[in-house]
Amino acid sequence: MEGLGKTIILIGVLLVIIGVLITFFEKLPFGLGRLPGDIYIKRDNFTFYFPLATSIVLSIVLSLIFIIISRFTK
Repeated sequence: MEGLGKTIILIGVLLVIIGVLITFFEKLPFGLGRLPGDIYIKRDNFTFYFPLATSIVLSIVLSLIFIIISRFTK
């Protein structure tokens, strides 16, 4: 249970850091949200945006972070 507590604290700290970065930066850094694979459709009175490529990149980055965290918490 001690390892689980440390992991939850670490995840909480990461979430706070991400929240602060999103709050103080108007646009996401490194072009996130504007990648070539993101779907953006704008019509007269309709706008559809689906960040497909951004979701994939964030998923890969978060997976790598959690893999690294799990190796250090063992």
